[in-house]
Amino acid sequence: MRPEFVLVGDRSGSIWASFSPAFITGTFMRVLLLYPLFPKSFWSFEKALELVDRKALLPPLGLATVAAILPQTWEFKLVDHNVREVTEAEWEWADMVILSAMIVQREDFIAQIQIAKQRGKLVAVGGPYATSLPHEAAGADFLILDEGEITLPMFVEAVERGETSGTFRSDGEKPDVTTTPIPRFDLLDFTAYDNMSVQFSRGCPFQCEFCDIIVLYGRKPRTKTPEQLLAELQRLYELGWRRTVFMVDDNFIGNKRNVKLLLKELKPWMAERGYPFHFNTEASVDLAKDPELMDLMVECNFKAVFLGIETPDEASLTLTQKFQNTRDSLADSVEAITSAGLRVMAGFIIGFDGEKTGAGDRIVRFVRQTGIPLAMFGMLQALPDTALWHRLKKEGRLLNNNSNGNQTALMNFVPTRPLEEIAREYIDAFWRLYDPVEYLDRTYQYFLKLGEPKCPGTLRKIDFVAVRALATIIWRQGVKRKTRWKFWHHLYSIWRRNPRQWDHYVAVCGLAEHFLEYRTIVKTQIEQQLDAYLKETAKLSKEAEELEAIAS
Repeated sequence: MRPEFVLVGDRSGSIWASFSPAFITGTFMRVLLLYPLFPKSFWSFEKALELVDRKALLPPLGLATVAAILPQTWEFKLVDHNVREVTEAEWEWADMVILSAMIVQREDFIAQIQIAKQRGKLVAVGGPYATSLPHEAAGADFLILDEGEITLPMFVEAVERGETSGTFRSDGEKPDVTTTPIPRFDLLDFTAYDNMSVQFSRGCPFQCEFCDIIVLYGRKPRTKTPEQLLAELQRLYELGWRRTVFMVDDNFIGNKRNVKLLLKELKPWMAERGYPFHFNTEASVDLAKDPELMDLMVECNFKAVFLGIETPDEASLTLTQKFQNTRDSLADSVEAITSAGLRVMAGFIIGFDGEKTGAGDRIVRFVRQTGIPLAMFGMLQALPDTALWHRLKKEGRLLNNNSNGNQTALMNFVPTRPLEEIAREYIDAFWRLYDPVEYLDRTYQYFLKLGEPKCPGTLRKIDFVAVRALATIIWRQGVKRKTRWKFWHHLYSIWRRNPRQWDHYVAVCGLAEHFLEYRTIVKTQIEQQLDAYLKETAKLSKEAEELEAIAS
């Protein structure tokens, strides 16, 4: 889950005569901010979101931030394609369309550029996808590359000069995020989202070979001031938000000194307002070595943290330069964070160079041992411009297809062990991890050892939607499915043994509705791609044999 508020694009001609004179002079502009559709993924949670009448997990924080950086004399409308379609009136209203996207949104990103151009609109595009692969933004007029605090003002100046296309780069300079304004949260439909997003820092101090975060945002974590972040939360509070807030930092604790300063000011702010939010975030595994930091997070009502564990195989971690995961026992680190009261979500990868047979089984065993309910699992992808991508390109092992960053994609390079073997292990492991009984058992065992929250009160109101969601979970998992007996035993046991985590437990149980469907999608799509790969490989092998026979 990375922030998406850099802008980029590709050049094409445009006719200014189709726009109003006010637009041409740059004194006024009507901007449609458009966020492309995500395919179904590990994090899309469609079936679970349906239970609580939400359309998407997170809003497009990047576009809300772009709207805050651009001239406030301009008018903005924001449409999240994951929530609804753009209306005809909105298309007619807009002078310019700005899109931001991640690689996984590629298909709809490209489609919406074309639709906007067909309607005669100027188009500026952005986000990590276009920053990494600007040539794929065919049809867009403006390429506003890198981080927007630096390149958006360049773009505005060009527009005010009457330019109709352009490319803007920061030339390696990283912006001071203490200058970033409060995002335009008022442009978002709060009823559509289960979480709101804020960002405290950008960048990560580590050097994982496969990671594109350090390519996009650098290895020196830059943070906002505590006052700045509290002002963003205050704005959400004033607008009426009272649910979960996701700190979308790729490593929230990259600058531990500054994050502790934030938490020490956030703690009384939350208490004074009756703890209006829960927080979730992402962090490196060395969080486990800092009890003070974990306690501060729990005291500020942090509920969950995503860790990039990747693999229990130390040799693979060393090879991929994820050295921070080799310094202490990963299982012990998960245990420490869990005991502190933070629910661990974790990412796992299969397909590292030199990996031995059975990597899928080893990941399953680790997840069972630690009890982590949400274990995101995927095949290794070489993302553009990463150290892995450059190494594989030099070795001649990159394939022509680009990764879409999703869990339904085969590897986009030639691995060191047979691709079929890796894919079969992946399918089998994913299927087992999200078997309904296995998931329920794992979640139950995990919540028995999850430390108690330190903040009073409950987040969700008891209303019709909440009652209906609980009733649906009870019907499906406690009556209809083979989980029925364990469901009732576990539900009662958590209520009796860890009652302050009971509603949290039920919510995580509800996520099973997503994984029951998604594991089938993963299995089907990977098997289809693998079948096509094996047929193509067999065809090429046969042609090679025929050529060899002719030559001999």
